[in-house]
Amino acid sequence: QVQLVESGGGSVQAGGSLRLSCAASGYVPSSICMGWFRQAPGKEREGVASIDMDDNIRYADSVKGRFTVSQDNSKTILSLQMNSLKPEDTAMYYCAATYLECGAYWAAESTFRYWGQGTQVTVSS
Repeated sequence: QVQLVESGGGSVQAGGSLRLSCAASGYVPSSICMGWFRQAPGKEREGVASIDMDDNIRYADSVKGRFTVSQDNSKTILSLQMNSLKPEDTAMYYCAATYLECGAYWAAESTFRYWGQGTQVTVSS
């Protein structure tokens, strides 16, 4: 199994930046698919970005051009650089992983089996 621990959340004003990190431990093969999800109060959890086993990167339309996801060579650190933050980005952000191919279904919560505890991001206007 893989264990995931997020860090880097906090409070920032609109237009600011934050960088989230997810440390993966345990069994982390090169074929693992990892992603970031977020959940705002009263809303469903939604996919933000993912990196699959072939290093294909996908983003939700709402964050394209503002967020950048990256992963170290060992695939044990997943990062999310968030720029030009907006109040609507306020949410709990979760790191997720699956040993299966995530591909076209990367944004579906059900695609991922392993989850971190989440880190809060609050953007004020």
